[in-house]
Amino acid sequence: MNSQERVWATYRGPFDPCPPVPFKTYVVPPNQFIHFQPPGLPQFPLSEALKAGTLWPALFSPYESKAGKGRV
Repeated sequence: MNSQERVWATYRGPFDPCPPVPFKTYVVPPNQFIHFQPPGLPQFPLSEALKAGTLWPALFSPYESKAGKGRV
């Protein structure tokens, strides 16, 4: 499991008409943990930084689309 991913247990009421969804997940962005850029932070090579969308590995957060699952 990704360290940026959190799990939340949803409330299921006794009269809830919807099928129960026991857990939901959400991603906490890494900029919530780094308040300022420390000097000497490691950097991606430029070609890899363009693919990652950031120059610094500490601020990289992979995105996995849940909407595209099961589609061809």
